[in-house]
Amino acid sequence: FGNNHQCTAIVNVNLGSAHAALNEIDAAREAVETAREQVANLIGGTAKELVWTSGATESNNLAIKGVAKYWERNKGGPGHIITPLTEHKAVLDSCHALERDGWEVTWLEVDEGGRISIDDLKAQIRDNTALVSVMFANNEIGVIQPIAEIGAACKEAGVLFHCDAVQALGRVSIDVRAMNIDLLSISGHKMYGPKGIGALYVRRGRPRIRVEALIDGGGHERGMRSGTLPVHQIVGLGKAAELAKADLDNGG
Repeated sequence: FGNNHQCTAIVNVNLGSAHAALNEIDAAREAVETAREQVANLIGGTAKELVWTSGATESNNLAIKGVAKYWERNKGGPGHIITPLTEHKAVLDSCHALERDGWEVTWLEVDEGGRISIDDLKAQIRDNTALVSVMFANNEIGVIQPIAEIGAACKEAGVLFHCDAVQALGRVSIDVRAMNIDLLSISGHKMYGPKGIGALYVRRGRPRIRVEALIDGGGHERGMRSGTLPVHQIVGLGKAAELAKADLDNGG
């Protein structure tokens, strides 16, 4: 993968050793937080809003099922989700899994260009709609959805908006605040970073977004994703995000 020098520099300081010196442990922590800032800068978020994952498949599962689990626990039962028929399989299968657990899923049709209708989306939102999940750029035909309009519609209706932005990251400008995106899935290798690393953006602020963990353990990543962090992969993703941001800023 790209950024091999950056990752190797971290591995070579022996960060994984049980006998690592305190300064090496501090270096690992600092490297992880620097990468968090780099990825956050790419999408217009803040470092505290990023949760490290193993990739976009896990991020999509965490966003959709994590929101659903919290909804069930607080509302007393399943709710409703809206997503297009043309989503990535990680989103489609997550929604199918929720259907088996009693959730209702509205599968939006797309037009001849592959885009959803905002009017259709608004018409499908109900009182029990917990989440709308729409990918930024399609992984097969490349069509870009009207993300800002979708975000505005969801915000107006008081519904959470999740966006799988894997195919768009580093290729088009993304501003999670301006686009009213509540949750956004990220993958390293789709923007020339390492394989096996990704992130989920979870917006902070009011109303607070609650995502229940799918993996139990040490309560890492603000309790949303337990597991030891792969520092070298995180550093690679951070550097890839930094380079992508610089390229976009220069008109690339």
